[in-house]
Formats: sequence, C-alpha cells, structure tokens
Amino acid sequence: MNLSTVVEVRRPTSVDEIPGWHAGCSWLAGGTWLFSEPQSAVDTLIDLDRLGWVPLTVTEAGLEIAATCRVADLHAFAGPEAWRAVPLFRQCIDSFLMSFKIWNAATVGGNVCMSLPAGAMISLTAALEGVCTLWPREGAPRRVPVVDFVTGNHANVLQPGELLRSIHLPAAALSKRTAMRQVSLTKLGRSAALIIGTVGAYGADFLLTVTAATPRPVQLRFPACPSAEALRDALDARLPGDAYFDDVHGSAPYKQHVTRYLAEQIRSELA
Repeated sequence: MNLSTVVEVRRPTSVDEIPGWHAGCSWLAGGTWLFSEPQSAVDTLIDLDRLGWVPLTVTEAGLEIAATCRVADLHAFAGPEAWRAVPLFRQCIDSFLMSFKIWNAATVGGNVCMSLPAGAMISLTAALEGVCTLWPREGAPRRVPVVDFVTGNHANVLQPGELLRSIHLPAAALSKRTAMRQVSLTKLGRSAALIIGTVGAYGADFLLTVTAATPRPVQLRFPACPSAEALRDALDARLPGDAYFDDVHGSAPYKQHVTRYLAEQIRSELA
C-alpha cells in the first residue's frame, strides 16, 4: 500500500545518523504491517535496513537475535547440537499466518513490537526466556524480559522513539527440552492458543508459557515437572475465566478450555 502521508524516508547507516524524533516518525524494518493499511499519522520513515545488524550471533552465553533478523533467516538457523530447543524456532514460525512474501520480509523484532496476542515470535522468545535490549532516544540502553515487554493487546513498554535492538536467548533455555501446542478455529486461522513448555535436565525447572489465548504472555514456573492437578490448579489461579482474550478467533471460555487441555498434553509429554 502507498503511504500517501509520508514525505521523507531516512536511511541511516549508523545510530549516530538517526536525527531527532517527532510524532510522525516510524521505524521501518520489514514493513509487512506498516504497508498493509493506511498510516495517517506517519510522515517520516526511518529505514533500519542499512544499519547492517548481524541477524543471528551465537556465543557461549546464547543467541543474539537482531530486531531486523528476517523470519526466514531464523527458520533456517541450525544452532549448536547442545541447543535442543532450536526445532521450536521452526514450529513457532510454521504457525504464522503469512504468505511467502511476508515470510521473506517480516522481521522478528517487528512481530514482537506489534505485540499482538498471536505473535508467534513473542511466543517463541518469551518461552525461551528472551531478554530485549531497548535503545531509548536518550540515556543508556535498558533490558526487559520479553514476557514483561508485551503489556497487552497491541501494547508494550516502548517509549516514543525507543528502538528494539535485539533479543537475547540464554544458552540455558536453548538447552532445554521443549513441547509446543497450537490451535486455531480454522485450518489457516490466527492462533487461538499457542502454548509452550520447557524443562531442564532430569525434569527440573519446568516452565509453561501461555500465549495467543491471553492478551500478553503468561508464564508458570515449577521447580520440577508438576502433577496434572498441580498444573491445573496453578493455571486456574493465574488465569481465571476473565483473563483470556475474547475475540473472533475464540471466546474466552473456549480459550480457557483449550489452554487447560493443551497444557496437560505438554506436561505429560515433558514428564
């Protein structure tokens, strides 16, 4: 879509070239949402592509995912053999509702910053205990866990002009076993629930991450794999009926039901 209100496109090659920020500015990465509908409040685009951020960086501490990393690049990532959670990358990406054009243009950071309940990159990075590095317009960078970054439907902690630089996935989380379940009301529909479980060696540190069914990611952590009853009680205590996201992709009672059902499947698999 042509953005008829845009009068300037800036293409900085370093952050030092990024000028002052005003209300009509918008960061441009993949642009798959930005160009999908009118953006009447936007008059200036700041293209991040020429900053040249390395998409994926492997270190002993874990994996650094640049905000501009394309979804297709993450899907192709193999990773060290010890990182047992890497197949989860492809599972989450395959749950996307997208064409091949979006597949090759959409960015990981763009999906996280959209902060929609069914954002599959939110599901992935939250479940693997990701931490966002944010660059404010002024002041030092700050770090925020992905699970705290998203605050609601299409809402997050970003301040005006603040930029998501990268997401770090720790090696400890990447080394865990994982199990994922996703359900939609229709074959190619948006996720009504996308739930991921991870567990460490010998069944320790069980973490369940609920997304899509709720406005923001919700996590339940146990020192070891819980019993079915303990998991069900914890879910009901943390997520009462009115905590679920009610929309055309599924009512709150439906999402509560499938969350309980899929969570038990995950618990049983990882146990």
